[in-house]
Amino acid sequence: MPRSGRDLPLAGDASARFLPWVAGAMVFLATLALAGALLAQTVAARWHRDLAGSLTVEVPSRPGIAAPERERAALAVLKETAGVAAAELVPRSRLEQLVAPWLGAGAHVAELPLPSLIEVRLAENASLDLAALGHRLTAAAPGAKLDDHALWLAGVAAVVRAVEAVALAVVALIAVLCAVAVGFAVRTGLAIHRDVVEVLHLIGARDSYIARQFAGHAFRMTLKGGIIGLAAAVSLVAALAEGRGALGPLPLPEIRLSVAAWAMIGAVPLAAAVFALLAALATVHRQLKRMP
Repeated sequence: MPRSGRDLPLAGDASARFLPWVAGAMVFLATLALAGALLAQTVAARWHRDLAGSLTVEVPSRPGIAAPERERAALAVLKETAGVAAAELVPRSRLEQLVAPWLGAGAHVAELPLPSLIEVRLAENASLDLAALGHRLTAAAPGAKLDDHALWLAGVAAVVRAVEAVALAVVALIAVLCAVAVGFAVRTGLAIHRDVVEVLHLIGARDSYIARQFAGHAFRMTLKGGIIGLAAAVSLVAALAEGRGALGPLPLPEIRLSVAAWAMIGAVPLAAAVFALLAALATVHRQLKRMP
């Protein structure tokens, strides 16, 4: 029985040159897809945490009625409503800060007829008749509009699910391409080293022994390329995060992931290498059974 774990000179094969690059490209794309899905989840969770259980009342500027009167009337209706824990008028200065990034430097934000906004925090497990509340607000403060954040959050959740589905499809496609690339590399190696494989069989080597050598080679080459692909993807994400910061105070989501999310991203090369190992084992066993 052969005792060496490296009886096949696989390091000099063509697969040793092209497989790391293919693996690197696939890990790069898979990492970006996974990072995009995780970022969408993080942003959606942050928005849900900030907006769940809240409403916004917009009181537009109307001629003939002083703004403070409309604001006080709307606040009175809200504070009398069962299930409303708190209702506060958003300061004018904060509204101007929210609008200013969209208008650019030099805009006279203070001169704009901005509507008044009232932030409403609902009590836990509160059940409100929003249609009736909207009618009461309109009667007390003509033109007042009730904005239910739950509807907007439902739309955000649908977008996140779509992003996750696309990311999953991309990762599945990359896995299929990875299996094809590994299978091609293994079949090429078997063809190149057919004579060595036959000699190993003659001296008592089992198929599992030969398959482990090809699988170990595929694992090492994929892991090597995967680390390079991961480094490139993380560098791109970092560059995008820095570019987002350079845009100033625009209300765009921050590119910031949790430690758990980064751990999942960091595990992509290892997962790809393990997948390549399994694909190589399956391919070698299948090909060896066909050999005379």
